[in-house]
Amino acid sequence: MRRRIRPAELLKHYAGISRLLAGQLDFASAIKAVAAEIGQFLPHDHIDACIVMIDGKYHTAYETGLDTAWGRLDAAPIEQSPIRSLLWGETPYILTDDASKDERFHFEGAFDNPIFEQILCSRLHVPMTVQGEIIGALSCSSHQPGLYTLEDVTNAQAIADLLAPYFFSLRAAQLAQRSAIVEAEVRAREEGLRQGALNLTEALERERQRIGMDLHDQTLADLTRLTRQVEHLAEKPVIEGQSLEPVSRSLQRCMQELRRIIEHATPSVLQLFGFASAVETHIERAVIDSGSKITSSLVDETQGAVDALEPTVRIALFRIVQEAINNAVLHSHCTLVSVKLRAHEDTIVARVDDDGRGLDRSGLRSSGGLDNMETRARLIGAELEVCTRREGTGTSVIVSVPRPAGETNTGIREAAQ
Repeated sequence: MRRRIRPAELLKHYAGISRLLAGQLDFASAIKAVAAEIGQFLPHDHIDACIVMIDGKYHTAYETGLDTAWGRLDAAPIEQSPIRSLLWGETPYILTDDASKDERFHFEGAFDNPIFEQILCSRLHVPMTVQGEIIGALSCSSHQPGLYTLEDVTNAQAIADLLAPYFFSLRAAQLAQRSAIVEAEVRAREEGLRQGALNLTEALERERQRIGMDLHDQTLADLTRLTRQVEHLAEKPVIEGQSLEPVSRSLQRCMQELRRIIEHATPSVLQLFGFASAVETHIERAVIDSGSKITSSLVDETQGAVDALEPTVRIALFRIVQEAINNAVLHSHCTLVSVKLRAHEDTIVARVDDDGRGLDRSGLRSSGGLDNMETRARLIGAELEVCTRREGTGTSVIVSVPRPAGETNTGIREAAQ
């Protein structure tokens, strides 16, 4: 018999699931990130998130635990889905002790082969709903017959309610990205490969900014505070019901905030306050999150010229600087990180220095960080240099971006005089 999970433990697991979701920018990585935490109180051999496409006629499954034919299809008709009654809103949940014998999963034209191929006996399905619309379903399956109970249905529905706002946003972002790719391909044929690549980068960055700032920065901070509340309660030998009410209210507020994010996009610091402020904010956040004693500094000598760059170029430059800061804080074991921004007659130069253990190109390559920086630099016609200082310690990342032709440099000349 399975151990009964206490309410305080469930809240801690729910907070953990929310923290693991933060920053996941695609369906597959999101469901894989939370699967182990879900398994702590809802055991499974296979779990998937079935997402209904915008047209409402097709769906896609993102799975982990087992590799099935469901997850290998980009799109499948909902009318052939074994859980179509749930996706159509005809039933609030589906619970079965043995799916191979349950007639609800087997009808003419049903895509039910994986149930038999993977010996999926116990199955539990609950809807993911946002603003009254069923956007998908969360499904748990086990080889063991008769595993799930009505209590598991309640717990699974709570998980689905946590996942739904994230997956709704990811679905919208995915649609926007696909539209951006189509548009970029058309423009690339008309304007050339480089201009098309810039347009594609700009479209994808808009969605990354929205998801990254809304779902990661704000949500992670809220859930961190919630987790601390839960951890504090978990230390007590006895937990009174009334002491769980503040935690429950905090969780509800967090979910409400996620739903608000769906409807209202928040501008980034880069857009609101400029390049230097965005870099400064990122340095501070990176140092705090690392938990290390690192001194940071920022010197901006561009006289505002960096903010005069085209939006696409400015965003790509910020991403390069952001990646360099992350590498320094997370991997170099440094005690000092400095960023310098300078404007020259024909270029804007951003330099990130640290006093860490030096450059490890193999590590940077394997993590994709250096490749990402080089790709972004090429897309905006910039020069990138990554090197270890002569003393053998510390790394310097220097990126030089061409200034737009015809741009007035009066401010720089006046500053120099």
